[in-house]
Amino acid sequence: MTAQHTTCSSLPVAVLSLTMFLVPAVGVPSELVLQDTLKSAIVAFGVLIAALVFFWQKRNNSEPLLWHGMVWLPIVLMLYALGSMVWSHTYLAGVEAIRWFLLGLLMWLGLNTLTRENLPTVLWGVHAGAVVASIWVGLQFWFGLGWFPQGAFPASTFVNRNFYAEYAVCVLPFSVWLLANHRNSRLLGPMALSLAFNIVALMMTGTRSALVALVLISPILVFVLIRYRQQFAFLLWSRANQLLVLITVLAGVALMGSVPSDNPQIVREGVGTTALERSFVRTSSLATPKEYTEGSFSVRSAMWKSTARMMIANPWSGVGAGAWEVQIPLHQRDDTMLETDYYAHNEFLQLLSEYGAVVGGLTLAVLMAYLLHSAGTTWRLQGSDRSEAPLRALTLTSLLAMLLVSNAGFPWHLAATGALFVLGLAILAASDGRVCGQSTFFISKLNWRHVHSAAATIVATCALSLASYLTWRATLAEYKLVHAIQIANRLKISQPGTDPLWNSRKSDMLQSIRDGVAANPHYRKLTAELAEPLSAGEDWNHAVWILESLVVSRPNVTALWSGLALGNSQLGRHDQANSALLHLQRLKPDAVATRAMEIILLSRAGHTTQATHKLTDSFNQGTFNYDMVQLAYAVGYQTQNWELAIRSQHLRLANWPQHAADAYFRLGKLYAEPQVNASSKAISAFRSGFHIVPSEEMENYRSQVPLAYQAHLE
Repeated sequence: MTAQHTTCSSLPVAVLSLTMFLVPAVGVPSELVLQDTLKSAIVAFGVLIAALVFFWQKRNNSEPLLWHGMVWLPIVLMLYALGSMVWSHTYLAGVEAIRWFLLGLLMWLGLNTLTRENLPTVLWGVHAGAVVASIWVGLQFWFGLGWFPQGAFPASTFVNRNFYAEYAVCVLPFSVWLLANHRNSRLLGPMALSLAFNIVALMMTGTRSALVALVLISPILVFVLIRYRQQFAFLLWSRANQLLVLITVLAGVALMGSVPSDNPQIVREGVGTTALERSFVRTSSLATPKEYTEGSFSVRSAMWKSTARMMIANPWSGVGAGAWEVQIPLHQRDDTMLETDYYAHNEFLQLLSEYGAVVGGLTLAVLMAYLLHSAGTTWRLQGSDRSEAPLRALTLTSLLAMLLVSNAGFPWHLAATGALFVLGLAILAASDGRVCGQSTFFISKLNWRHVHSAAATIVATCALSLASYLTWRATLAEYKLVHAIQIANRLKISQPGTDPLWNSRKSDMLQSIRDGVAANPHYRKLTAELAEPLSAGEDWNHAVWILESLVVSRPNVTALWSGLALGNSQLGRHDQANSALLHLQRLKPDAVATRAMEIILLSRAGHTTQATHKLTDSFNQGTFNYDMVQLAYAVGYQTQNWELAIRSQHLRLANWPQHAADAYFRLGKLYAEPQVNASSKAISAFRSGFHIVPSEEMENYRSQVPLAYQAHLE
């Protein structure tokens, strides 16, 4: 590596180091902008600024640059994503193309800037960022710090504690490398303590995939330290310093891991109040059979099965980059009306389902082959090249941790873990250039001229401008939609007649929705939350408008079409309601919910005779749900079809015993009707309901029973 090249690469490396520090350390102290939007912006701007600096420094330098075969992987995925914009979901495919472009650029920059001398700069940024993120975890776990929005404590700046844990476990091998190569004896204690604290913070989350990865990589870390001890600086430490570091790490984990939490939410979860207890309880829960039938694993397995069905239906081309969340409703069970999640929680399955066996399958095959090849190369290094082995081995360990957590999450899609993943590949690629020389696939030279630097500088400047625009649009959309959600939550606890500002607040909410949807009409997760409060407030016009904006982007979600059918029915738009029903029947033709919606629309359109016949047929066939039972009671009461109404409540008793008190009360009312005139049955029903109603509700129950029957309740 020439002195000129080293000088040119130092500033881009400093930018990358700062980026890797800020991504985990910084968060948004409100819900008005999502955490990963901020982190994605940090990665995007960091990579593009580093590229701009690199190309500017190369403007008068025609020294050849390096190319590595692994850089083709993000490029191929980017090209596929650009192509799938034509035939799949244009917006989501475009997002994927941008993601792979940035990750590919990061890998290529790392290949051309990371050297033995400046690599610690980047790794110190990685480690320091993880330490700050761990400090937030500790403050949240021990003291309930609420500066950053949390899905579940403690999540640091990541909103989801699983996201932080997946990042933290992948950082640990790099932290071990920094500690083992540290030469300043005065800082050995603080450095060892920071490593111990990161481990404890990881345990605080109770994230099982990350904890399992920690258990699996720990012996590998020890093995690497022993095998390559001659190449590590710790062999030069005094015996006292070696003992100090070992005791600090072990005692730090034991002592800090035994400090109980003072966060009420942590205590209420009932899975341990200390980091050590929490990690043990959560990891041991994997051996509990209930976890695979009712726990989070059962939810994930349902998504994996649906993804497998998607892969079988689209084996070669996939469904298109980013389109998993659009197409997954087509492959879920008939009784599932909503998407379980927006990611498959398995990166390998998601890549195969979106990119197909040709692109996705070959990408995974090349990635795994390269990692195995790198492991073999690392094992065989001899002579002066052996000094590269420790870093390569620990980088491979970090990538192994990433692959492990990728089986139960989506770390490649997240800014922090995605950048760390590609940085690890870049470290290996740069090391290949130093130890493997030039070969056909792995390392080759790129002829570089002044005109190339000028063109690349222009492209990087345009990309920065585009990143600024997209970040502004994303931030605007999230701010407006979350602001509207916050207003909707406040309006739930007030009434138009009692709150003088109610109307102005609702107008503000509606305008925020319009602005948010205009900024990004594809924000399925946030926009859908606003249809529910509007429907609950019987503002069907605006609820229907929101749902109509959503089905354009997500046409396969049955719950959206169901909401449209109900909303249009409430507005008397029976043709539009039936049109929405046709979409339901297209998506879930055999689902009980689809049949229930058809009957509901018939009833609301005044076709009660048809609705009655369909209800009776469904009851006879044993294919019904709670909504159908409730509708049968209403239709039976309205048309004085007492047999249907009574049958509905008996079905309610048999299938939904939690509603038994109300079902018995309704049966009593039905039997007490003059046309039915079954007094003994009415008394029996009223009495049965009275005996099972909670004690604090008995008087209320008694007061609603007709006077003629109240004396018979005891």
